[in-house]
Amino acid sequence: MKAICWEGINKVSTERVPDPTILNPRDAIVRVFLSSVCGSDLHLLGGYIPAMRSGDIIGHEFMGEIVEVGPEVKNLKKGDRVVVCSVLACGGCEYCHREEYSLCDNSNAEPEWTEKAYGYPVAGIFGYSHALGGYAGSHAEYTRVPFADNVCFKVPDGVSNESALFTSDAFPTGYMAADFAGIEPGDTVVVWGCGGVGLMAMHSAWLLGAGRVIAIDQYPYRLEQARLRANAEVLNFKEVDVLEALKQMTGGRGPDRCIDCVGMEANSTGIEKVYDYAKQYARLQSDRPSVLRQAIMACRKGGTVSIIGVYGGLIDKFPMGPAMNKGLTFRMGQQFGQRYIPKLLDIVARGEVDPAYLLTHKLPLDKGQEGYMMFKEKANNNMRSVFAPAG
Repeated sequence: MKAICWEGINKVSTERVPDPTILNPRDAIVRVFLSSVCGSDLHLLGGYIPAMRSGDIIGHEFMGEIVEVGPEVKNLKKGDRVVVCSVLACGGCEYCHREEYSLCDNSNAEPEWTEKAYGYPVAGIFGYSHALGGYAGSHAEYTRVPFADNVCFKVPDGVSNESALFTSDAFPTGYMAADFAGIEPGDTVVVWGCGGVGLMAMHSAWLLGAGRVIAIDQYPYRLEQARLRANAEVLNFKEVDVLEALKQMTGGRGPDRCIDCVGMEANSTGIEKVYDYAKQYARLQSDRPSVLRQAIMACRKGGTVSIIGVYGGLIDKFPMGPAMNKGLTFRMGQQFGQRYIPKLLDIVARGEVDPAYLLTHKLPLDKGQEGYMMFKEKANNNMRSVFAPAG
C-alpha cells in the first residue's frame, strides 16, 4: 500500500509499504478515507520530537471503514464507517476507568521513552514517534487500530466524512481545552491560535456558556475564520500589544479563561522571539513558550489557564511568580478523546457545529510533501491539508 513516511527534518515521502495485519485479537484494520495533517504534526516535521526514525508512517487524525476485525473485537464489524481517536486507550486500566484516556497505562508499546522523560509512561498515539508507541500512522491506505473497541466510533448516518474527520482530534482536543478552562456562564474566554484546534476551542467555549470569545493569531486569513466561523473578536499579535489590548477590552480586569492552543512552537515578537529561538536552537530549551507566558500574564486574578497545545520538554523564563500570586488554576493534557467523541458526533449530527470547513485542501497520498509544506508555510490560505487515499 501507499503511505506517507517521515524521512527527516521538513521532508516526507510517499512510499510503498507492507499492508497492516491483525497482530492482536483486539485489533481492527481500517481502510482510510480521509486523514488530516494536524498542527502537532509540525513538531515531527521540524525535528522537535527526537524519537522519530526514517520511514515512520505519520498521521493521527482520520476516519474510514472497518475492513477486518480481530476475534475479540465486540462492537465493530466489517463495513462500519468509523472515526478513529488519535489517542490509543486500553479501556481497562485505572486511568481509562477515570476517563483520562491519554494517561492510559497499557497502550504505549514503547513506554520506556516517556517513563524516563516524564517519570511515568503515557498513552500511545498513532504516527507520533517511538516515544508514543511507534505505531504506524494514518496517512496510508490502511491502518491497524489496536484496542479497536475503545478507539473507533461509528459515524452517524447523515454525517459526512469531512465533518466526521475532525471529531478524531481537532474537535475533541478543542472541546477538552474549553472544558478544562472551567467556563462559567458569561465568561470572557481568550484563545491563542486560530488553527483547527483553536477554532474548535472557540466553538466549544460558546457551547459551554461563554459570554465573549477573543482569538489571537498573526495570520489574517486565520483570524478571519475565527471572526466569521467562531464569532470571535480578533487580535493580531503582530499589530497590537496583546496584554494591553486584553486589559482594555476587559476594563482592566483581564479575561476569565485563557486557552493555549499553540504549544511548543509559539511565535512572538521582539527580543522574546530572538531569545526563544536562540535557546531552542542551542538546545538550552526544547519548547518556545511565549503563548504560555502571555496567557499567564493576561489572565485575571483567580482565573484559569488551559493548555492543550503540545509541549514536549523544558521551557525557560516561566512566570511562576505571577501564576502563584494571582492564584491561577492550570489544567492541561493530551486529549481524552474517548470521553468527548460520542458527544461531539451528536453535536455535529444536530448541525450545531460543522468542522468540515477546516478542510481547505484535499490531496492524494502522492502529494505528501506538498501538503505538509503548504500547511507549515500557511500557503494558499491553508487551514488543513487532508489526504484522501481512496481518491
